[in-house]
Amino acid sequence: MEKKKTLVLGASVNPARYANMAINRLLAYRHPVVGIGKDMGNVGGVEITMDTPPMDDIDTVTLYLNPRNQVPYHDYILSLKPKRVIFNPGTENDELEAMLREKGIEAKEACTLVMLGTGQY
Repeated sequence: MEKKKTLVLGASVNPARYANMAINRLLAYRHPVVGIGKDMGNVGGVEITMDTPPMDDIDTVTLYLNPRNQVPYHDYILSLKPKRVIFNPGTENDELEAMLREKGIEAKEACTLVMLGTGQY
């Protein structure tokens, strides 16, 4: 299986949050993970940061932010030039999806956890 470096945007140290479950599941499938959230911390050895460092090797951005909270990250996500952005349930955002498609980036409304579990990741 190809390893896809994934940015979890909206990462959380709270084990009850889907973003936290996604980090752990991505790690279990041996995908390299980067986490950006509103609080710093560590999940399974992944440092959650609050800043937006430049990265040039992100395959997938998986979103766990509602559309309003995505706005400050629009330019950052585009600057990463990921192959795809996954809009998990509750994060669907027509404006950002259109911006991504304009740049040739796949915008997928799906659930990262389900995709991993069904071999579609």
